[in-house]
Formats: sequence, C-alpha cells, structure tokens
Amino acid sequence: MPAGSNTSSPSSSPSLGARWQATLATAGRVTAPPLLFGLRMWAAVCLALYVAFWLELDNAYWAGTSAALVCQPRLGASLRKGWFRMIGTVVGAVAIVLLTAAFPQDRGPFLIGLALWGAGCALVATQLRNFASYAAALAGYTAAIIASDQLGATGGPNGQAFMLAITRVSEIWIGIACAGIVLAGTDRGGAPRRLAALLAGLSAEIASRFAATLARTGPAFAELQLLRRELLRRVITLDPTIDEALGESSQLRYHSPVLQSAVAGLFAALAAWRPIALRLSTMPDDAARQADAVLLSLPSEFRSAPTPGDPAPWVEDPLAMRQHCAAAVRRLIALPASSPSLRLIADQAARVLAGFCHALDGLALLTADPDRRGRRRGARFHVADWLPALVDAGRAFLAIGAAEIFWIASQWPSGALAITWTAITVILFAPRADESYARALSFTVGNSLAAVCAAILLFAVLPNVETFVGFSLVLALYLIPVGALTAQPWQAGLFIPMAANFVPLLAPANPMSYDTLQFYNTALALVVGCGIGALSFRLVPPLSPELRAGRLTAFALSDLRRLATTTAALHTPEDWEDRMYHRLAAVPDASDPLKRAHLMAALSAGIAIIHLRRAGPRLGLNPELDLALAAFAQGHSAAASAELGRLDGRLASVADAGAETSLAARARGRILLVRDALSQHQAYFDTGEAG
Repeated sequence: MPAGSNTSSPSSSPSLGARWQATLATAGRVTAPPLLFGLRMWAAVCLALYVAFWLELDNAYWAGTSAALVCQPRLGASLRKGWFRMIGTVVGAVAIVLLTAAFPQDRGPFLIGLALWGAGCALVATQLRNFASYAAALAGYTAAIIASDQLGATGGPNGQAFMLAITRVSEIWIGIACAGIVLAGTDRGGAPRRLAALLAGLSAEIASRFAATLARTGPAFAELQLLRRELLRRVITLDPTIDEALGESSQLRYHSPVLQSAVAGLFAALAAWRPIALRLSTMPDDAARQADAVLLSLPSEFRSAPTPGDPAPWVEDPLAMRQHCAAAVRRLIALPASSPSLRLIADQAARVLAGFCHALDGLALLTADPDRRGRRRGARFHVADWLPALVDAGRAFLAIGAAEIFWIASQWPSGALAITWTAITVILFAPRADESYARALSFTVGNSLAAVCAAILLFAVLPNVETFVGFSLVLALYLIPVGALTAQPWQAGLFIPMAANFVPLLAPANPMSYDTLQFYNTALALVVGCGIGALSFRLVPPLSPELRAGRLTAFALSDLRRLATTTAALHTPEDWEDRMYHRLAAVPDASDPLKRAHLMAALSAGIAIIHLRRAGPRLGLNPELDLALAAFAQGHSAAASAELGRLDGRLASVADAGAETSLAARARGRILLVRDALSQHQAYFDTGEAG
C-alpha cells in the first residue's frame, strides 16, 4: 500500500499544478484588459487635473471629469466620443450665452428658455444615434451646467455667462485632450479590423444561407424567416462599430459614405432574399428547379465554400470577390426566363448580389484598398417617427421646470445644481426608450455610492496628503478598480457614474476645501436632481415597444399607398430604401418580430411599384396599372391582386408579340412579387394590422 501511494502522488501533483496554472492564466486574460482600462482612466484623470492645476483654472475638476467621461474600453469609441463631446460643449455654451444675453436680468423667462433648450436637445438626441445623440444631449446639459454657475444661490443670471462658458469649455477640452493622449498612447485600437470581421462574417452567412435557399437545402420558410430577422438585427447593430472605426481613422471618416452604403447593401440583400424564399416555398418541386439556373449563376465561392458562412474569402480578397459578384449580377440580368417566377428569382438574386457589392466596397476600404471610394450615396436623413422624440422633449421640459420651481420655492442654495443634474439625467437617458427608467435609476444609485466613497476619501484620507503624487495615489485606490468594473458588461450602468462623477463630487482644488456642509449640499443636490430625472421617466413613460412598432408599420403602409396612387412619386428607389431602412432600424427589439417582416414586405413591394410606374408608359399599361394600384391603396388586397393578375395576362401577350420583351418579362416578375406580398401579408396591407 505505501508503495502504491508513493507511485500515485508524483503523477497527480503535476496534473494539479497544470490545472492551477491554466486557471490562473485564464483569470489573467479575463482581468487584465479591464484593469488596464482602469489604469488608463486613472492616468487620464490625473493628467487632466495636473494640467488644469498648472493653468490655475477655477474648477479644475471639470477637466478630470471630462477625462473620465470620455474614457471608453475601446480606443475608437473614446476618440469619437471626445470629438462629439467637444462639439456638444461648444453648442451648449453658445446657447447659454445667447439665452443670458436675451434675458440678462429676468429670471423667469431665462429659466423657461433653459427648460425649452433642454427639451429641444432631448428631441434631437432621440432622433440621432450613437455619439451624435450624445453630442445633442451634451449641448442640453452643458447649458444647464453653466447656468447653475451663474444663477448663484437664489438669484437670476449674473451676466457672467460668457466668461463661464469660456472657462468651462477650456476645462472640458483639456480633459478630452488629456484622455485622448493617454488612450492613444497606450492602446493600438483595432476597430477597423473588428468591423471588417463583423461585416465579412455577416456577408458570408447571408450568402451561404441565400445559396442554400436557391438549392432548396436550407430550413423551412418559417424557420428561415426567424433567421433573416436575426440577421437583420445583427446588421442594425453594426452602426456603433462603424462609429468606433471612424473614431480611429480620419481616412475612414472621409470615406464614411462607403461604410454606410455597405450596411445599406446588406439591408438590400436581406430584402431581396425574402421574395425569393417566399416564391420558392409556394412553388411545386418541379417548377422550383428553375432556380437551379440562378444558383449556377452565383459566384462559385457562394456554392463551394469550405465551411458554410466562412468569411475568409471575403476578407482575403474583397476586390476579387466584388468582381465575381458584379459579373454574376450581369449574368442574372441577362439570364433568359421562361416564366415570371424565374424572372422574379433572377432579378431579386441580382439585387442580393448588388447589395454584396456595396458590402465588399466597405470591406475593401477596411482591409484591402484604403483609397477605394466605392459608391458614395448622398447623405439622407429621415425621421422614422416624431412622437417618441416629442414625448422625450415634453418630459425634459416638465422635469427641468419642476426642478426650477422647487429651487425657487425652497430657496435652497444648491437648488441650481439640482437643476443641472435633473437636466443631465432626463436628457442623457431619453434616447434609451424602454431602458430609460432602469438606466436613470442605476445612474442615481451609482452617483449616491460615488458620493459615499468621495466623502470617505475627502474627510478621512485626503487631509493627510500634501502632494499631487499622494493625491494621485489616493485617486488610484478608487478609480482603477471602479474603472475596471465599468469595462465589464455586468452593471455597467451603475459603475460608469461611479467612475465619471466621483471627481466633481471630490471637487479637487489647490488648496483643497474640506467644508462638510458644502460637500453634503452638493451631494444632496446630485441625488435629488438625479432622482427627479429618474422619476420623470415613471411619470411620463416612453411609448411602449408595440406602440412604436405599430406606428412605424402604419407610416410605412401610408407611404406605400401614397406611392401607389401618385404618378409623380416622392420616391426614387434609393430614397424609398433609405426611408424603410430608418424605420427598420427604429423598430424596438422587444416588439413583435412580425413588424419587421411587414416593413420588409413593404420595402420590396414599394421598389416593385416604383419600377412598374416607370415601365407603365413604355408598355402602354397605365390605365390597368392605375386601377390595380388604386385598389391596393384603398386596402383591397384581393381586388388589387386580381387586377394585377389581369395586367400580367396583358403583359404576357406583349411578350409573346416580341414587343419590349425584356421589359415586359421584368414587369411580370415585379407584379408577381407584389401579389406574393399581398398574399402573405394581406391583413397588414388591408388594415395595417398583424396577420
């Protein structure tokens, strides 16, 4: 027995040691990036405070606060946020200077103007996305910050707005610059590579699934619908990564329309894939074999990838892949079609591949050919729905107004600061829609915890510190671990305010002030202001996801009916696509997935109607087409489908006569597409309801 135990012990020890080593290595890989980010945040804050102290600025802590706010776990996001923070700060400063000049000695109109400015910024922030939305929100509460500095304890504007604006903008810009220096000097970035990987992966998966649909080896139609909706959601989420990539590269910023066209190309590919899948699902097997000719026209990479959805060919040589897709588009357009079904499938497959061409332009810009311009579509901005933004604006006006009334009634010396924090909370989280209240509540709790920690360090630790180095080490005890926690997805909404708003609570100055009454007044103003902002999201809640999605589909149907009855239509195909893409991106994830399916059907039907309108005069079919589209616009899908069937018969005779054969064949394919959409979504096209 002893001998047996001696022989087993040596063999088990190395195994246990190897497991411990592997565990420690894994823990190091997990914890190292967040801790490194915490170190960067601490270094950025300390550098900003040092520069602000050296310049003897009035409130140096705004520089440190801005440095903490700009810091993001990814370099591109930090730099992009810094640029937009600069813009928003300047806009807000100019607004408050003009407001003060308009009402120099009149507190009532001044406060009403401040609330209206906050409401306007909340409205714009809700309509914009990503860091542009952040800049609009910042313009709103920067004005409130400067206003609180000049309002004093209980009075009106003191006329110091211009100098205060110059000082605050300088302090904030110093913080942004210091954060950019630290982050750019310690992080190599990589957002363009991540974007390229995401774009290539999505393109490859869509391509392989699309080829499987043509080969009739993919999932059933219902399962394929769910898959397309998930792919559509992933395409929409590319937007923040594009912003990060633009933050890291000025060259990408110059060619940013190419990246936007790449995303639009994936939207177009998904939209064109839908009618093909629908048509194949309704055709008998013998007729569906017609799609084999379309499948053979696809690039070989779509049909013979080593692994379905493998992004390697897309990343390795996007220019060659683009040439293959462009050649396939030409083959599909020229493909002889013996039936309207085959013409529909071939034309929509060409649209799928044309969408991939735009995606490959974006990939070429990111990986292979940085000077490639690709297709630069003109910038179009469409408002998907004004009502959510108007609700956010009304809430911001009421919340800021309530804080102002409370300050006037209570004559609280820190009431002006409470107005500022109310404005920050209600404007900053307005674009979060369904998450607004939860985010605002986490923000309030995070700020409260930051106030407790700031009190401990301010009154128990800092009185024993005399040098800036010692002060920086004290900051490290707090900022490094809290900064590391902000880089984790778990409870980021709680830890971000703990990191960002710790410095203004601490209010470092030279010399330091240890006035307990002033500190507790400031902390109480912060908590009260955030609480008012959070409560406003309960009292004036955002529109529900179902209501917002229902309004978007109703607007799309209204536009589609107007498109059907107006010969001098507002829309080109590109403009119609852009309108629908904005609506698709605005559909809440929590709403019924069928809403996005309705929008995709409306997108495809609208493009087909635009082309039919253009082809009508050449084919001499305007009276019949007007009759069918009038029935469609009145919500009579069955009658519209019957009229379109008769129109298809007329076009068949045109094709048989040899007149405008190609145009007639394509028109028949588009008629079939519209009829398929009417059949699948009849309840929606008739009444706007789900069916």
